[in-house]
Amino acid sequence: MASNDTVTPPRSSVSMEVPLKTSAPPPEYISGSSGARSYKKHGVVDMLLRVIVLATAVAGVIVMVTSKQTKRFPVAPGISVTRDAKFNYSPAYIYYVAALSVAALYSLLTLVTSVLALKKPTGSSAKLKFHFLILDSLLLGIVASATGASAGVGYIGLKGNSHSGYNKICNRFDSYCLHTGASILLSLIASITLLLLVWLSGYTLSKKIARR
Repeated sequence: MASNDTVTPPRSSVSMEVPLKTSAPPPEYISGSSGARSYKKHGVVDMLLRVIVLATAVAGVIVMVTSKQTKRFPVAPGISVTRDAKFNYSPAYIYYVAALSVAALYSLLTLVTSVLALKKPTGSSAKLKFHFLILDSLLLGIVASATGASAGVGYIGLKGNSHSGYNKICNRFDSYCLHTGASILLSLIASITLLLLVWLSGYTLSKKIARR
């Protein structure tokens, strides 16, 4: 009699184990150390530029304030008059000294802030860079306007303006004009450096935003 029991053929065991895929770390963790080093470099450049602004602003104020010259001019045989040339005789030069004094104080404060931020592992924060960008742009406008106004007055002193009736004075007060010219040149360097700071802050801020 045939048996009703059916013999089940052996089946090959199928492993249900799925190999675990090792997920690669996010890009920010891969490039975290290189990004930190890049921010450190930007922080060092920022600090050096602020030192240049501080030095040129202080030197420009000192040179402008000391630009004083006194000369005697003969008006008749045996009679002469004394004439002075000072920076405070011109409102443009007074504005120049005030603007560069503000620039020097601002550069000192932001330099200290930049040095403290450089000690952090990630460098300056995006919020600090945003504040630097706004304040640097504001100061750039102030210093550039003071430089332009002073340069205009200096050019009239050097060349004069026959249409407006302004006589040149640099042929008489040569030392005074040399001081004011050197001071305006220092202010121009400070303006260019502030422009570089604005570019650097904008570039660093865009990098920080892109990594978020």
